[in-house]
Amino acid sequence: MKQTSSSRVIPFELDKLYNRQRDIHKVFGGQEQSGIVTPKGSPFIFLFAHESDQFGYIDGWKSEGIFSYTGEGQVGDMALVRGNKALHDHIATGHELLLFEATKTSGLYRYLGCFGCAGFEYGRGLDRNGLDRKTIVFHLVPITQVENREPDEESEGNSAGKTLSELRSTAYVAASNEPQTPSASRRSFYRRNREVKNYVLARANGICEACGEKAPFERIDGTPYLEPHNTRRVSDGGPDDPRFIGAVCPTCHRKIHHGKSGNKLNDTLQKYIDDQERDPPGFLL
Repeated sequence: MKQTSSSRVIPFELDKLYNRQRDIHKVFGGQEQSGIVTPKGSPFIFLFAHESDQFGYIDGWKSEGIFSYTGEGQVGDMALVRGNKALHDHIATGHELLLFEATKTSGLYRYLGCFGCAGFEYGRGLDRNGLDRKTIVFHLVPITQVENREPDEESEGNSAGKTLSELRSTAYVAASNEPQTPSASRRSFYRRNREVKNYVLARANGICEACGEKAPFERIDGTPYLEPHNTRRVSDGGPDDPRFIGAVCPTCHRKIHHGKSGNKLNDTLQKYIDDQERDPPGFLL
């Protein structure tokens, strides 16, 4: 039985080996010959990495802590269409990127974890016919790095003096992926989360967007305490988009994650966000 969008728990263990056909396609469906697999109705996008340089595909870790993943397409220039577009847009669509790396045993892949697309760059390589062509290389960051990252000095006070409209525009600009180097992608990945959360907290204006009650207390700096919650991800870590982040009180946050009516409250929150972000700026369109 194939899993659907309601199956949000990631059913794979880090570093464990999986048979692509039996453990992935028979369970989720999707394109069996593609490197980027987008099963219909699934919350997951599966990425299969290879160390081969065939057709310009060279996948692996960069010194910047980025996993370099080459897009799909064996003939002619690569373009941001089909699987490449799905990977590029996964934050806006709410899909989890699950990365697997090929082993020496045919059909067996090692699960490397859940990743976020921090950006991409264009490269050059040979296609299937031996002709030079443009390639797309995506920069992937492990979600665990984002969840465990300590705040830095840039994350404090950068929203002071800005209007809500200015914060909103900044958040949507930060949420767009543009061609850039791996190191720049990594920096923009963290900046994106910071700008989105700054805007969402300002949008809430001290009122929980799930229950409508005032924030339970003030921070040391006098601002109301609310917590950002991502309505479309397994966890609250990873890259953010203003259309799927709510500012909620600690009680609602825990109720969403652990309460019996958590899914219903999460849906209520998403409907509220939909009303607030009904007409987003054109940066992501």
